[in-house]
Amino acid sequence: MLLILKYFALTFSALLPVINPLGSALIFLGIVENAPLDFLRHLSGKVALNMVLFLLVFELGGAALLNFFGISLPVVQLAGGFVLAAMGWELLNAKDKDPNTNEVSADLRGTGALEEKAFYPLAFPITAGPGCIVVTLTLSAHASRQALLSNVFAHLGIALAIAGLGITVWLSYAYAPKITQKIAPSTVRGILRVVAFVLLCIGVQIGANGLGAIVRGIPK
Repeated sequence: MLLILKYFALTFSALLPVINPLGSALIFLGIVENAPLDFLRHLSGKVALNMVLFLLVFELGGAALLNFFGISLPVVQLAGGFVLAAMGWELLNAKDKDPNTNEVSADLRGTGALEEKAFYPLAFPITAGPGCIVVTLTLSAHASRQALLSNVFAHLGIALAIAGLGITVWLSYAYAPKITQKIAPSTVRGILRVVAFVLLCIGVQIGANGLGAIVRGIPK
């Protein structure tokens, strides 16, 4: 039990600042725009579930998957950093829309364009980006070094932490409008621009770290 709690706390504390549910919720809100509240909550649950399943795949077999395709962690960092930076740049330069517009086109409902974005880019890379993959793979590799029974408990602690983070993401996304309803639309757009810039910087930093690791690995 102590080992489960240890890896739960370690995983939760390591992934929480990388996922940043509140900051990601602002980006999520900027993408869904004026979607109906019931659809927003439905989409929030789907994004959170996709994020949990996505991270569990890497927790259980991510290292083997990367080895199978011959992909190194620095390459994941470099490519993922480009994707995050591109998302941040797009949001940073997005044109402001009239906050009083309540019309929602038909393709933004349950089976429309936003529904198709539940995994990419909402779950990956906006919610769980390459930084989460690296952290999850690192924790999984560390847990696998334990004895057989301790290995099971350690991986269980990691899985429970990922599930807990999924609940946190769902609550943050589902109630993002209530979180921001007392804030002026211009202030929300300003915060979104700041978050988008931070996302851009995070993407560049992750890509730079990956590039640095690749360069250091080149034989002299």
